[in-house]
Amino acid sequence: MAALVVVAIGTAKSSSDPDKNALTFTYHRESGDNYISQTVSIRNTIRGSVVPVLAFTALDRHGHRLPGVQVRTVYGSDSGRLVVPYGWGYDILRFSGPGEHQVYDVRVTVAHLATAKVPANIHPVTAQPLDAAGRAVSKFSRFTAVRVTNPDAFAVKVRVAYLVYDQPVEGETQQAISVTPVGGLVRVPAEGTAVVKVTGDAARAVARYSDGPAVSVKAYNSQ
Repeated sequence: MAALVVVAIGTAKSSSDPDKNALTFTYHRESGDNYISQTVSIRNTIRGSVVPVLAFTALDRHGHRLPGVQVRTVYGSDSGRLVVPYGWGYDILRFSGPGEHQVYDVRVTVAHLATAKVPANIHPVTAQPLDAAGRAVSKFSRFTAVRVTNPDAFAVKVRVAYLVYDQPVEGETQQAISVTPVGGLVRVPAEGTAVVKVTGDAARAVARYSDGPAVSVKAYNSQ
């Protein structure tokens, strides 16, 4: 776990814009067995949900910039897709380019911050793969739909992604090598569920990687 340097940039702040300094970040290179590596926790002290646009700079174990490494996100905190609630949210990072296995920290820059149109969950939404008969099945199987459950007493909007992870050598972090959207933006009613069909690119990805060693199905708040 490492503390991050946070820089707020951008045009002059209007009176309606949230304060960029309300966001702070912690990078988790590894999170232990059965947990996703390369995540960034986002702490939001604004009493409401926000939509950030973040920029990430990869750093080595000495805090030096790795200029050849490109940083991308799974949930879209770098493109205004992720909705972060009051309290805590997170995103998953992907590194590519020369030096990608030397990343030990990241610097986060808040390029833009807006108030969310729809609130994010207080309690996490869950994503359950289903077979053609609507029965719950393993994420490692060849499923045909995903049931998203919203435990909170207000409606939310989410996106679903099918992630495939690499099998790193000892000492390197595991990262997502394939991220495929399942459906589009989905409204989930208060204390209710929504079913997202697996079609197109998502169906092809599930067919290719089902029964593989490392996959996950994730739902995240979006707009």
